[in-house]
Amino acid sequence: MFRSARLKLTAWYLLIIMVIGLMFSLVIYKMLSSEIERFERMQRFRIQQRLETGLRRFPNQIRIANPELIKETKKRVFFMLIVVNLGILIMAGGMAYILAGRTLKPIKEMVDEQNRFISDASHELRTPLTSLKTALEVTLRDKNLSLSSAKKTIKESINEVNRLQSLSEGLLQLTQYQKENSNLQFTKVILSETAEEAIKKIEPLAKQKNISVNNQVGKYEINANKFGLVDLLVILLDNAVKYSNNNTAVTLSSKKTNEFVLLSVKDQGAGIAEKDLPHIFDRFFRTDSARTKSGSGGYGLGLSIAKKIVEAHRGVITVESQLAQGSKFTVRLPT
Repeated sequence: MFRSARLKLTAWYLLIIMVIGLMFSLVIYKMLSSEIERFERMQRFRIQQRLETGLRRFPNQIRIANPELIKETKKRVFFMLIVVNLGILIMAGGMAYILAGRTLKPIKEMVDEQNRFISDASHELRTPLTSLKTALEVTLRDKNLSLSSAKKTIKESINEVNRLQSLSEGLLQLTQYQKENSNLQFTKVILSETAEEAIKKIEPLAKQKNISVNNQVGKYEINANKFGLVDLLVILLDNAVKYSNNNTAVTLSSKKTNEFVLLSVKDQGAGIAEKDLPHIFDRFFRTDSARTKSGSGGYGLGLSIAKKIVEAHRGVITVESQLAQGSKFTVRLPT
């Protein structure tokens, strides 16, 4: 599809260039022809002015060039303009093809990204929907279905529905921050207050695992979207708590420079394998430990959303991790 579009766009570029080139060539030809004729007339006039003797009786015999030479010169000019336009056609064709490719590249990337998004989302939705449908069908076919079995099936179905709801909310959140013009309202935000708000949201999960969350964020003021910043910290803290062992600690700290504020979330969890680090922010990517860890319940959207939030704030997010030694996510935001 894009190859055909590229060729069509190249043809349009080429047509526009050649129309402009031919128009200029026509104007140049007319101007040069007029100049040649004017030059011939002026020269003849000057010679006639100087010759005031008997040659006045034969003025038509006084010429700087004969008509054949003038005609030949015009032909040569016309031929040279044709050669120049052919050269422009060849060069413009190559340049137009390159320009068409560069023009369509962002559109192609956007369409490819959209197709991947639809494909990934469909794949992630298909699994819980299939599981939910299978469980309900098996239960309905059971002629000896007891009340306890029915309640168990309903409970499992509700869990699957909750997972689907979590996935749909994550997808909506991701698309919100993926927009180039997401209309995020930026205001003055106190980082320590934002951190406290994020910590409150993950406290129930932290208490279940007896994990302490240490807030060491300073009272720095930056220009940011408060809700986006809270979402960012909730995602990082939730991951840190979710993949940490019981009775450990998660530390949220900050550091300020002249131009940036650094926010760090450090845990004492399972860590991330080196081979997984380059893909950790990819949509729907989950490490092996995340897939096998019971109760993690994630779809691999959190860190992808976090990265989009950071990019919307013109910042950078990085990760340092080693297996069995925990992870440290660092966000650099402009002040």
